[in-house]
Amino acid sequence: MSQTRHVPVMLQRCLDLLAPALETPGPQAPVVVDCTLGLGGHSEALLSAFPSARLIGLDRDKEALRLSAERLAPFGDRATLVHAVYDELPEVLDRLGVPKVQGVLFDLGVSSMQLDEADRGFAYAQDAPLDMRMDQTTGIGAAEVLNTYPPGELVRILRAYGEEKQAKRIVSAIVREREKEPFSNSGRLVELIRDALPQAAKRTGGNPAKRTFQALRIEVNGELTVLERAIPAAVQSLAVGGRIAVLSYHSLEDRLVKQVFAAGAATTAPPGLPVVPERYQPRLKLLTRGAELPTEEEVAENRRAAPARLRGAQRIREEER
Repeated sequence: MSQTRHVPVMLQRCLDLLAPALETPGPQAPVVVDCTLGLGGHSEALLSAFPSARLIGLDRDKEALRLSAERLAPFGDRATLVHAVYDELPEVLDRLGVPKVQGVLFDLGVSSMQLDEADRGFAYAQDAPLDMRMDQTTGIGAAEVLNTYPPGELVRILRAYGEEKQAKRIVSAIVREREKEPFSNSGRLVELIRDALPQAAKRTGGNPAKRTFQALRIEVNGELTVLERAIPAAVQSLAVGGRIAVLSYHSLEDRLVKQVFAAGAATTAPPGLPVVPERYQPRLKLLTRGAELPTEEEVAENRRAAPARLRGAQRIREEER
């Protein structure tokens, strides 16, 4: 496995955001959760930067777990890797007997490995079976979505998850083609999208298939539904003083994260109270002003960093029982 293909995005900034929660010496070792382990780049950096920290790494992709286990082997029992989707964080912590954690990191989107392994069907740049499942042991693949979903549902997915303005045009072509022969490979879909789009639409924003592939991937993996549960659950799992950093790669993910953080950082008091009681005080303090972007230098070195948006928050108060 070549290590060069996996460059963790906004790595130093993530470490800086989490550092105050992971450097504080306490009676117990601080615990940090990498909810999207991937190839273990962020995890390796966390374990190296914070020598007293213990890490729990989650991934739904068994191949990613296998490869990151090799990478993190030098850290011995400081790293615990678990086959789980990140909205299962509460169950995982419960099982491991960890009541609260000091740090949580999410690096959303597709791991480099999934994009680089041709046979997974994530990438539109090479012909491969249309699968796109992050966990290949469960659920339906992208081909089945394309071949069986009603046209209206496909249009909704392309618009909502891919922000694809030409959704209707693309779906009409898909429906016409799937009647002749079901879809099985990505090459045919890329070609169909190229043919379906008007000239002007092809001139903007990179590969014209990009938005459709993103939409299919989000649908196949239930990414936004999972994220809607995962971010509040992660905030809930933080000890007071604990910090969370979330890297997202498109506006829908970022909006979700922003909403959860904003709600946590707001007072829940009814308007007009002269003094706000403790139970209505904010539970979170925002650590980033809006979403932070990667530097131009980083984007030049790692093109996959270009769409990244980073938000951070700190837990400042316990839940009221």
